[in-house]
Amino acid sequence: MKIALVHDFLSQNGGAEQVLKVLHEMYPEAPIFTLFAERDRFPFLKNADIRESLLANLPGGRRHYQWYLPLMPLVTELYDLSEYDIVISSVSAFAKGVITRPDAIHICYCHTPTRFLWSDAHTYVRELSRNLLIKLLVQPVLSWQRIWDRAAADRVDVFVANSKTVQDRISKYYRRDSEIIHPSVEVEKFSISPNGPQNFYLAGGRLVAYKKFDWIIEAFNRLKLPLKIFGEGVAQDELKKIAGPTIEFLGRVSEEEQKKLYSECIAYIQPQMEDFGMTAVEAMASGRPVIALRKGGSTETIVDGVTGSFMKFEGWEGVLDAVLNFEATKFDPKIIREHSHKFSRAVFEEKIRALVDKHSSHDNH
Repeated sequence: MKIALVHDFLSQNGGAEQVLKVLHEMYPEAPIFTLFAERDRFPFLKNADIRESLLANLPGGRRHYQWYLPLMPLVTELYDLSEYDIVISSVSAFAKGVITRPDAIHICYCHTPTRFLWSDAHTYVRELSRNLLIKLLVQPVLSWQRIWDRAAADRVDVFVANSKTVQDRISKYYRRDSEIIHPSVEVEKFSISPNGPQNFYLAGGRLVAYKKFDWIIEAFNRLKLPLKIFGEGVAQDELKKIAGPTIEFLGRVSEEEQKKLYSECIAYIQPQMEDFGMTAVEAMASGRPVIALRKGGSTETIVDGVTGSFMKFEGWEGVLDAVLNFEATKFDPKIIREHSHKFSRAVFEEKIRALVDKHSSHDNH
């Protein structure tokens, strides 16, 4: 049985790439087909057989890949997967559209239906930092890509959603059923700090608009409480401009530093709607509670009053209110950590293997 892995592209190391890492370690012989790969950012793939598309060789194909957005569906269809019996795609954009052999099985692990085509379509165009002409030109491209994306979803044999939130979107936009397998979080890597929490709150991840770091900053400017933010992203300069003296930007941190931050914070703050929300689970694996918006993946990973607490409303006011009413001492780090094991790598691997085994015999096809 020959297996191939497909991933949209490898440019930044986020939750989707962590799932790919586990799939690669489960099936190390499987080649990884992707639009392009910035290999130096992914040391865990250094021995992987990565097969890039022709996009990688075009001028600016890696650095300015957004230029080639109109070509991505076409290029994805050019991957030759004819020798593979099972194709597992890890998708939040176009990789679901690969063309497989008639008797092959395509299992699509969907992180979300393509955001900029569906759930965030209008926000995406509104926030494009281009002139009006570009915005007008991009509309028909997105319209065509929506038609393609919907057709591409029909090529998938088995959809897997990373959360109930994503399962609902797959049903709405693609009219397809899916089963839920939560992403793998390496909970055993994290631990409870022997020194207990220190005097700071924590937030982190990619510094992009939809993660709502501006809400956290606005709230902490008013609270005048210590806040540390780890991670990098396109919004970092804007965020630094509005941040007061109690807010510290740590940039990209090592795995060890990140573990220490999680285990020593008073609470981890996640005010945005996440499809799943890996960083919140990592904080819980470190025994620390999470303050989050009661929407999306947070409602599946956080137990109110046991592993964290929910904001009553959106915006910086919601963060401020939640922090003011937060009682860190009522949470038990051991109970929080125990809860995080529901999202462990072992659980993820067991469910993926069962799915692949179920569909690998021709009798089931």
